[in-house]
Amino acid sequence: MILGIDVGGTHTDAVLLENFQVRKKTKVPTNQLRLVSSLIGVMDEILRDENPAAIERVVFSTTLSTNAIVQGKTARVGMIVASGPGLAPEDLRVSEDTRFVSGYVSNRGIEVAPIKKGEVEAAASDLKASGIAHLGVVGKFSTRNPAHENEIGELVGNGFGHVSFGHRLSGNLNFRRRIATAFLNASVFDLYQQFVGEILEFASRAGIAAPIYILKADGGTVEIRRSAEQPVQTILSGPAASVMGILSLADCSGADGVILDMGGTTTDIALLAGGAPLLEPLGVTIEGHRTLIRGLKTRSIGLGGDSRVRVDGGKLVIGPRREGPAAAFGGPWPTPTDAMIVLGLAQIGDAAKAETAVLETAGKLNLTVTQAARAIFEKTCGDIAAAVGTMVEEVNNKPVYTIHELLEGRKLSPSRLFIVGGPSAAVACRLGEILGCEAVIPRDAEVANAFGAALARTTAEITILAETERGSLTIAEEGLQMKIPAHFTRRDILRIGMEKLRERAIRLGARESDIETEIVEDQEFNMVRGFHTTGKNIRLKVQVKPGVIAGAGKGGVTP
Repeated sequence: MILGIDVGGTHTDAVLLENFQVRKKTKVPTNQLRLVSSLIGVMDEILRDENPAAIERVVFSTTLSTNAIVQGKTARVGMIVASGPGLAPEDLRVSEDTRFVSGYVSNRGIEVAPIKKGEVEAAASDLKASGIAHLGVVGKFSTRNPAHENEIGELVGNGFGHVSFGHRLSGNLNFRRRIATAFLNASVFDLYQQFVGEILEFASRAGIAAPIYILKADGGTVEIRRSAEQPVQTILSGPAASVMGILSLADCSGADGVILDMGGTTTDIALLAGGAPLLEPLGVTIEGHRTLIRGLKTRSIGLGGDSRVRVDGGKLVIGPRREGPAAAFGGPWPTPTDAMIVLGLAQIGDAAKAETAVLETAGKLNLTVTQAARAIFEKTCGDIAAAVGTMVEEVNNKPVYTIHELLEGRKLSPSRLFIVGGPSAAVACRLGEILGCEAVIPRDAEVANAFGAALARTTAEITILAETERGSLTIAEEGLQMKIPAHFTRRDILRIGMEKLRERAIRLGARESDIETEIVEDQEFNMVRGFHTTGKNIRLKVQVKPGVIAGAGKGGVTP
């Protein structure tokens, strides 16, 4: 059996699969102050009267890192940055605890100026004196040659609880993003370590011996102990669960489409190009921090079934805050869910309480209860559709990247709307009409995110840079530098890269049957000196692409 869990803003959902079919499903309220209690609670509930030894795999999404960053509950972090020339250090400062030191390598990974031991030791001493326990270390072009970051790490020694190295978090270029990524990784390290420890302790007590995985922002999974090394990879795990849920439960093949997950607090939006989810080409952004974290292109808006409805200056305003459940469930304010109940679109909760709540809004708008409910419902759908339209327009003004490839000149024209979440049945038809799309509600839509998490396979990505003139090969994510013969070809380098990718995937928790590799970037340049070719510069990026585990069928699970 497989257990999938999704931590949402309002509810934590769980689904227990047997032979890829739903055996059980349940949900509990999410405790935002202590997310681990929600996870343990829903696991207790769904595993009641079950044999934990029969569990083969556990996967869950978590909002822990995301919430900590958004709510400013992260630890104080020191940064040591070897900035080099080109950008003013102040433009690279990510916090007041950023210290700059000399030394840099060129874009080819050749050392131009060495690290100065005294500067590094002084910076580390200053940060430690300020009570800082965790450190981020980033050097210019460290993905081309991580030697300076490693040297700084050796110089600071064991003086800090944890050191996040920029080159280990992504092989992509972009100095500012790499600094932000290392900073965020170090800032959530302690919190995430505690979270992992509590989950593993509970699993041990419950008799669960199966591997446990966390869903990442790119829709892939990583074994929970390995995730503790790079907790920043788990940001925006929740929206990724929405996408994987749709891919697991619906036939998306060939379609330009819209994915909507409407929960109680937010609505998550994603887009499909020819059935493939879009990817953030450079990395996801969170709280103004532009990172190098590979992730699906999603957007969350503060509008859900339980968003507060109010009248401001004679106009309806819905969200962005959730201030309790719908009035029909004892909440203090009218919500879109209450409007749906009044209109007969949802048969849940206490209809009398829903009507009383909407009546207050009706009086402020000089409308009948039914008219006010209709106005709330239409504005809810209209605001969501407007956000979708804005996202499609933004995407169509830039190159389109999917999880598989760059689609040059591609313009999205969505024809299908895939919608999940609690209010999905009530809003699907109207949203489809507004967007001009066929509306599709997959089966088990209320636990689609947990379903998607359960079936997501482990993903991995590495970047290979080889210079045959210098006889060097670098894989930044692995912290690997090796010598290669001058006669090495692209084929030789790709073979090494694929071997290292497979090793990395297995280490992160992948099963052999789930390793489906592909090349996502492929560049080869001649190096010329004095009118003669002296070697080649070869750059490759290879991945185990996101998808569902072996055995799950296309557009849902194997019947």
